[in-house]
Amino acid sequence: MTLRAALATPASKRRYVRWLFDTIADRYDLITAVLSYGQDRRWKRRLAAMARIAPGARALDLACGTGDIAFELACRGADVVGLDITPRMIELARAKRAEASGLPRAPRFLVGDMMALPFPDQSFDVVTTGYGVRNVPVLETALVEIRRVLRPGGRFLSLDFNRPGHPIVRAIYLAYLTLVGSVLGLVLHGRSDTYRYIPATIRRYPGAAGVARLLRDLRFDAVTHVTVLGGLMAINTATRPSERRP
Repeated sequence: MTLRAALATPASKRRYVRWLFDTIADRYDLITAVLSYGQDRRWKRRLAAMARIAPGARALDLACGTGDIAFELACRGADVVGLDITPRMIELARAKRAEASGLPRAPRFLVGDMMALPFPDQSFDVVTTGYGVRNVPVLETALVEIRRVLRPGGRFLSLDFNRPGHPIVRAIYLAYLTLVGSVLGLVLHGRSDTYRYIPATIRRYPGAAGVARLLRDLRFDAVTHVTVLGGLMAINTATRPSERRP
């Protein structure tokens, strides 16, 4: 299946994402470090700091991967659940948890779909995701679910690749990711197309500003985004309103 066909519909994207992340799970931490020039962990720490965790707050980390953001939130005193659609990612996150020490409360990890969250309404004070909203088959559905499980006044934070607005910058950025992704895919997995998924999804992604517009449309408050790496990455933030709106 070509990438174009894989991303053509929500159903085909769902199947492709499950296959892809199962394939790359054991190399995931390496790839995120390489593609972020070693800055990935620093950005995740920044996101966790921006969450302004209160001791004992309930936090949900979506598309948690091997657990980096979940552990950062736990270090700040949160009671954390990490959720990912890829079973192998959850296995790796649980293995990290078994090796972790000094956490006030270790995160719990489970397999699940961020478009159909297995939690009651208003369950969490904070919902986070790293590289999750770009990969979800239907972004609006996931954002509605996130709003549903947030308590009034709860915060949502998302770290992801941005989509540069300037066409020349965007073209250079996507060409770079395509070239580097092709080399890494060939070396690590014997398939040059493995990491070309990233620039392919960025081409279809509304970017941080587009995600902010969707959040406002869905009646989130305090919607902002901050850029990092010269605007090539971004952190979106929003709050579920404390009062019911008409």
